[in-house]
Amino acid sequence: MKIRVLIADDHTIVRSGLTMLINAQENMEVIGEASDGAEAVQKALQLKPDVVLMDLNMPPGQNGLVATGHLKEAAPEIEILILTMHDDSEYLFRVLKAGASGYILKNADDMDLLQAITTVCGGQAYLYPKATKSLIEDFLNRVSLGENTDQYQQLTAREQEVLTWIAKGYSNKEIGELLHLSVKTVEVHKAKIMDKLQLKTRPELVRYAFTKGLLDF
Repeated sequence: MKIRVLIADDHTIVRSGLTMLINAQENMEVIGEASDGAEAVQKALQLKPDVVLMDLNMPPGQNGLVATGHLKEAAPEIEILILTMHDDSEYLFRVLKAGASGYILKNADDMDLLQAITTVCGGQAYLYPKATKSLIEDFLNRVSLGENTDQYQQLTAREQEVLTWIAKGYSNKEIGELLHLSVKTVEVHKAKIMDKLQLKTRPELVRYAFTKGLLDF
C-alpha cells in the first residue's frame, strides 16, 4: 500500500518539485494538490489522504496553521506534516497545538522529508532535529518560569484567524466577508481575543501579532 499524500502550498513550482520527489518513491504517491488552506481542507476531506504536507505560509484566507486546526477537527485520522521556513520554537508550539503530527523545514534534505512523511503516516510525531532541540530548550525555560501555556495558544483556530486579519488592517466588515461571518460575530471574536491576550487597543493587538510572526502570512 502506498502512502497517499496531498500537497498544500501556494507556489506552483514548489508543488511540482515535491510531487516529482514523492512520486519517484515506490511507497508513496501524490493524490492531489491545493494552493491555499481552504482548498487543502476541502480536498483532504474529499480525497482522504494518509498525509497532508501543509505549507504554513499560504495567503490569503486560511493559512496553514488555521487550515490544520480546521482539518484536524473535521478528520482527525488524517496526519498533517507542516512544511515551513521558520526555525522558531513559537511556530513549533503553535503547529503542534493545532494538531499537526510533524514539522520540517523547507531547507531540509529530501531524505529527511521522505522520512518525515513515513513517520507521521505511521502514527508517530516527527520533529526536525533542530526543531526538537529548540522545543526542549523552550519548554524547560517555560517550566522554570512557571509557565505551561502561551496566551496565543488559548485562542481558538477561528480567533487566531480573525487576529491575523485584524492585525493586517482589515475592517470587521471585510473580515466577515473573507471568513463568511457576520460583522457581529467578528466583533465577538475580537472582544474574546482582546480579553484572552489582555490587550486594550488595536495598535497593541498589531504589535502583538507582529511579535508572533502573524504578519508574515
